[in-house]
Amino acid sequence: MGTQGRPEDAEILALIPARGGSKGIPRKNILPIAGRPAIAYSIQQALDSRLVDRVIVSTDDEEIAEVARKHGAEVPFLRPAELAGDLSPDIEAFVHALEWLKQHEGYSCDYVVHLRPSTILRSVNDIDEAIELVASDPEADTLRSVSPAKLSPYKMWRQGGRYMTPLLTHPEIEEPQSMPRQLLPQVCWQNGYVDVVRSDVIFRRRMSGNRVLPFLVEKDVPELDFEDDVRILEEWIRVHGLHVEPRKQSASPRHSV
Repeated sequence: MGTQGRPEDAEILALIPARGGSKGIPRKNILPIAGRPAIAYSIQQALDSRLVDRVIVSTDDEEIAEVARKHGAEVPFLRPAELAGDLSPDIEAFVHALEWLKQHEGYSCDYVVHLRPSTILRSVNDIDEAIELVASDPEADTLRSVSPAKLSPYKMWRQGGRYMTPLLTHPEIEEPQSMPRQLLPQVCWQNGYVDVVRSDVIFRRRMSGNRVLPFLVEKDVPELDFEDDVRILEEWIRVHGLHVEPRKQSASPRHSV
């Protein structure tokens, strides 16, 4: 895909949130993976994008900030600790970043590309394609990368009290929990591979908005969530190198939850 989807005057910011605390793997954002800090991979992918204009890391941690600058990202501020807790939602970091840049630099952008440092391996072409897709749709609020769900939530139950209740109901299917999977709506789950958000949506304190484009990623790429993932990622890099094939082209999901 070419660059026709991007407005000529669009300003595109890649924001990489990387707090110092981590429950699953201590200090995972700067954990060495195949000789490089984990966050360095997302920074390099953003720098290699032909559409991203600026790459900023939002962190509350001085060591992460130093590592990020060393690998080419800007760290113009430290995120307040109260916005970097275990239960802090993404929106707090994004609103803080955009408000800080506007107040201290007079800087504003049209789109924010959300790159999570736990995703070590992603295609730079996918980043650019995601930007082009959302920029070419004036009615879209955001784009979220998703993968086909391996299990249908229509077959799930909510526990609480003596009896279970279905997690989901369907207006046209009675007892979907008892229906063949092939007859249920196609669903997907957000995978954190790459998201793109219009800045005005963030200022409305939303990360998704109402009109969300799907970016279907069908390849299975390991992420850094648990200690065993370090070995898996390093083996992947040893076998495949850092190159990740762009996503397979396929129809958008018909329905998502």
